[in-house]
Amino acid sequence: MEKIVIIGANHAGTAAIKTILSNYKDKEVVVYDKNSNISFLGCGMALWIGEQISSGEGLFYSSKEDLESMGAKVNMNSEVKSVDFINKKIVVSVEGNDIEDNYDKLILATGSTPRMLDIEGNDLNNIQMVKLYQNAKEVIVKLEKEKFENVVVIGAGYIGVELAEAFKRLDKNVTLIDHCPRVLNGYYDDIFTDEMERNLSNHGINVALNETVIKFTGDENNNVNKVITDKKEYNADMVIMAVGFNPNTDIGKNYLKLYENGAYLTNKKCQTSDKDVYAIGDCATVYNNAIENYDYIALATNAVRSGIIAAHNVCGTNIESEGVQGSSAISIYNLNMVSTGLTVSQAKSMNIDVDYTDYEDTKKPAFMEVENPKVKIRIVYRKEDRVIVGTQIMSTYDISMGIHMFSLAIQEKLTIDKLALLDLFFLPHFNQPYNFITMAALNAK
Repeated sequence: MEKIVIIGANHAGTAAIKTILSNYKDKEVVVYDKNSNISFLGCGMALWIGEQISSGEGLFYSSKEDLESMGAKVNMNSEVKSVDFINKKIVVSVEGNDIEDNYDKLILATGSTPRMLDIEGNDLNNIQMVKLYQNAKEVIVKLEKEKFENVVVIGAGYIGVELAEAFKRLDKNVTLIDHCPRVLNGYYDDIFTDEMERNLSNHGINVALNETVIKFTGDENNNVNKVITDKKEYNADMVIMAVGFNPNTDIGKNYLKLYENGAYLTNKKCQTSDKDVYAIGDCATVYNNAIENYDYIALATNAVRSGIIAAHNVCGTNIESEGVQGSSAISIYNLNMVSTGLTVSQAKSMNIDVDYTDYEDTKKPAFMEVENPKVKIRIVYRKEDRVIVGTQIMSTYDISMGIHMFSLAIQEKLTIDKLALLDLFFLPHFNQPYNFITMAALNAK
């Protein structure tokens, strides 16, 4: 029986395990994970911390017992120390003891680690990482036990913005710091980020942009008490680090080919430079259809898809990824923003010559005597062939489903001109005769 070892059992690993055991009964699956739990949905962490949900228990969708009931041998609290790729052997530390195991095929699902700023004072108490269940639980326990008034969140990406809202919902004095000129800088253009900045400020969050954190200071008990930037200093009883992630590739970095940020470089089959080794999730690259090249986009959705693809390929079925667009979304104080593909600013930074079309209108006809918020959309397309490469949409209305169509449009290389004449239905309960999507396309240059 062919033996498949999977290192890491969170989103990507869980998807791979379940796919193999559901479709290939002749495979032995052995799993090693250094954590004590699996499948924690970190996207719900801010909801838990901000008391929008009552417990973190519902943020798990699988378990060791679940996977073992399907036939896997799952070893938790087990850290893989090294891999001998030539002889197909691994060394694992289990409860302080090193054991050796072997494999026929190997799937690396080792994930990523939150970055810590390499500056003075980064070892002070109450400077918190926020990725694992244990991280969120630690924050919640501290908030219950101690009187924290001032919370500083460093990093204004998705996680940072969501956590800033969460702490403000707890009536904390919240400061959100980023060295970039805009919040959500990597996901939206300025016409959208300006609205989000106003939204945060209007709800009492102090947004400090274009500031670089240079130092933390502490009190006599070694607890953090100030965050010092190149412009100002801020009182802080707790600091939340949300400055991005680094792929966990230490065990293979000296043997397998790597992407520019250190992630495992994989093909569309999720296969590494070793034909018997696959890499999935946050430790690996994906194929980005918007730039028509390999990229690093750490999202749970990408992790699950890569787990499914690798599972079939490792078992001999030939399946390639359709590629991804980096589709994502955020909802802060009922301001909903969704995005897929490239923004205009991203395209310019990559020297991709693009144009764009903006449109804003109410979702439903004016005669509808109901709540009828406005929707703002930007569609980005290449100048040379008018192929759509990105879209952003914003509203207080739930417009999330619309982005799925644009994700498919990018994948299938749809032009802005074809979109303008696409057959979209009309019913006053839902939209206008020529809705914001059609009108944006019709107004393209």
